[in-house]
Amino acid sequence: MNYSQFLVGCSYKLPLLQIRASAYQGGKTEESSKKQHKTSDIEKHNKVRIEIDNNLPPLVGAVKKKAQQNAATFHFPGHNRGRSAPFALTQLIGLEPFIHDLAAIPELDNLTSPHGPILEAQKEAAKLFGALETWFLVGGTTCGIHGAIMATCSPGEYLILPRNCHLSAISGMVLSGAVPKYIIPEYDVEWDIAGGVTPSQVEKAIQELEMEGRKPAAVFVTSPTYHGICSNISEISQLCHSHGIPLIVDEAHGAHLGFHPQMPKSALQQGADLAVQSTHKVLCSMTQSSMLHMSGNLVDKETISRCLRVLQTTSPNYLLMASLDAARHQLTQNPKALFDKAMQIAFEAKNSIRKIPEISILNHQTFPKFPSMDPFRLTIGFKQLNMSGYEADEILYRDNLIISELVGTKSITYAFNLGTCEEHVERLVFGLKKIVSSSSSSTSMSHGVCAPFADFTTSLIPREAFFRKKRKVSIEKCIGEVCGELICPFPPGIPVLIPGETITQKALDYVLDVRSKGAIISGASDPQLFSILVCY
Repeated sequence: MNYSQFLVGCSYKLPLLQIRASAYQGGKTEESSKKQHKTSDIEKHNKVRIEIDNNLPPLVGAVKKKAQQNAATFHFPGHNRGRSAPFALTQLIGLEPFIHDLAAIPELDNLTSPHGPILEAQKEAAKLFGALETWFLVGGTTCGIHGAIMATCSPGEYLILPRNCHLSAISGMVLSGAVPKYIIPEYDVEWDIAGGVTPSQVEKAIQELEMEGRKPAAVFVTSPTYHGICSNISEISQLCHSHGIPLIVDEAHGAHLGFHPQMPKSALQQGADLAVQSTHKVLCSMTQSSMLHMSGNLVDKETISRCLRVLQTTSPNYLLMASLDAARHQLTQNPKALFDKAMQIAFEAKNSIRKIPEISILNHQTFPKFPSMDPFRLTIGFKQLNMSGYEADEILYRDNLIISELVGTKSITYAFNLGTCEEHVERLVFGLKKIVSSSSSSTSMSHGVCAPFADFTTSLIPREAFFRKKRKVSIEKCIGEVCGELICPFPPGIPVLIPGETITQKALDYVLDVRSKGAIISGASDPQLFSILVCY
């Protein structure tokens, strides 16, 4: 039995350890009032726990060992190892997570200055992922991107990055004071999908800055993209290093890359200096847990640690950190065998869907300039059915309870992972066939508008715009004003309007178009977009 199985078993097989609501809240139950039940529920629980497994990964083992102690606890958190856990939540997840929700007591180490099991767990992760140094993140990849940009870019220094970067890169520039030098990514209007960046685009951006007498402090690349499109990180890293420039890779969607021969290589394997990964997306840590990896000597590790101490909480959740340690340990056994089944399921799913008429699959031919795509991403188009991704997604969810990862104006993206099962693939294939057979649409779906980030003017850098005083103007009167907020359809979290950019008709048309199709607009003070904040 592995640790995750143990957690599940304890949570559901012990019927909440027969503890009633009043017991969680410090009151007495009928059972606890009887003499034969003098022993507390927590003590009973400790007696039936399995013996400590010395083969557990370091941080998981430390948390487990500490939770087993029959200690008199006078420290945070307030639920006191489950003794006063909210009854409503224990009905959902059981008592076990609370028992292991421990504070930063000495034996468990300190994330801001690790020297014990956290440090050991991070070293093991660095070894597995091929890094010189690895940091655990409890604020997601967003926190790592903030730290990477702050560690490489001082106020006024230039950061080369794609205009379709995640919003966390924009907020990273707000924090650091970096000046953006944007690259316009490859874009396919038929799919309404942006690709990555090419080495030639990066080289051109470096040369343009050099002609102005400037040198970029760092280059930032997103690879793979949300749709699984991988940039040529190997050539980009060689180019950056020939100029002495560090390369940061937002690898949120690629923590699994490089662990199977049919997968693209990871960013670190291709020479990136910093790679930030969402270990929870395809790998199996808990949501919100990520890792920041460093390689090479162009970035100072002490600077990164210092930045993360500013950004991360001083009260990190040990379940999140332990899940990173456990996910790493899961991969050390036999990564190829671990991924074989999931790879096969993804391969067979795509083969089955290709046979469905009037359904398209995003493939390498759409973006031929890029070397590879993540085989665990499946993006399906409905253009031939004159149907938007939002419409198709609504039908698939309503009729078959199929939940996608990302919905776009013209496509739906599905994420495969180690837990994907054949039954779910069969349900997806069945649902797609049903959509085709029942489709009666004869109206032509509009092509929509072009990529909104192909035409923009930066009037203020993001940091200046963020702190500038603002006023609210109606949507009809905002054209030509300097945007004061981040307007971002979510998912995927790629900004259409960035603080400091002049609002154009094209950008406004795009965001209104995707909103009308069902996208949720994030970042706007008025989500309905009747008005927009602009800078004075």
